[in-house]
Amino acid sequence: MCGQLFLLALLLLAVPAVIGGLFYKVDKLAENLFFRWAGGQFLLWAGFQLICVPLILKEESFSRLVQLFSGYLAALMLLAAAVEIQRLVKGKRVLRFSEKKTGGGKGVSGTLLWILFWGVLLFQLLQAVRLSYADTDDAFYVAISSITQESDTMYQVLPYTGGATQLDARHGLAPFPIWISFLGRLSGMPAVTVAKVVLPVALISMAYAVYYLFARVLFPGKGRQRALFLVFAELLVLFGNQSIYTAENFLIARSRQGKAALGSIVIPFLLFCLLLFLRKIQQKERIPVSFYFLMGAVTVTGCLCSTLGALLMCMAVGIAGLLGTVCYKRLQVLFPLAACCVPCVVFAVLYLVID
Repeated sequence: MCGQLFLLALLLLAVPAVIGGLFYKVDKLAENLFFRWAGGQFLLWAGFQLICVPLILKEESFSRLVQLFSGYLAALMLLAAAVEIQRLVKGKRVLRFSEKKTGGGKGVSGTLLWILFWGVLLFQLLQAVRLSYADTDDAFYVAISSITQESDTMYQVLPYTGGATQLDARHGLAPFPIWISFLGRLSGMPAVTVAKVVLPVALISMAYAVYYLFARVLFPGKGRQRALFLVFAELLVLFGNQSIYTAENFLIARSRQGKAALGSIVIPFLLFCLLLFLRKIQQKERIPVSFYFLMGAVTVTGCLCSTLGALLMCMAVGIAGLLGTVCYKRLQVLFPLAACCVPCVVFAVLYLVID
């Protein structure tokens, strides 16, 4: 068990943090560990979507997917390592845990707020592991992950009866459960254990990492305000269970499901990227190509989590592009943003054709 947990920690924490170094030109925040972790994970998720969906449509085996995606992961690791070595040779810093000056973050009140934040986060993570939330959707999504790992097929076995079935476009084009099966295959842990015990810790933590990045932009140089922002976010999550359909319920109790990751991680990170995008336009900064690659990875990840993600990603990016064009008179920004949405359009067309 300890060896399996160690492998999952590498796959969910260390590997994305290393790969995230490829986005070092995106923004000065790119040196932050949380930015690297999230950026690297989105690049992995996007690659999984682009590799997995064609194999599902061709009815290839799950083992074939594991081979191809493992090769993709290894290639990104080698590329990221080469970039890190090159930057170290040039004497550039590759990782930053905090700012040199945090303003209001110092002092007794700021320290207490940060202690409160980490304490509440630890409580949420422990509860997510200790309490197994019963959700009817698990009868399909978690069952799909388990069946994929055991049968070496992808969406060819009906989870309710165990019989053969044809491809369901709604679920086959958003193979988030297959990613859970991949984690189970590489670590040797059953997919159901990965989904209900390990993933909540990683995904809930990543959600708060994204909220922290928001706080860095909204409260520059004000550590105490950032801590207060995050504590309020935790309170909303703790007391947001008015129904099973709230965003807070999805984050704390159903994080193993793709639609929960879409609402709790993908959309917030996309909005964070769009906030950086509009800020760069306002300040007339040059937008590097790697920024658009990151945006493209986020939009593709939306399709991995849910077929509805294709529409939501295009809407958010389109609205931000129009705002940037009208408010700052930068018509040229529409074209790279439109390119970021091309994969979403392709998956949407595939859904209409297959369905």
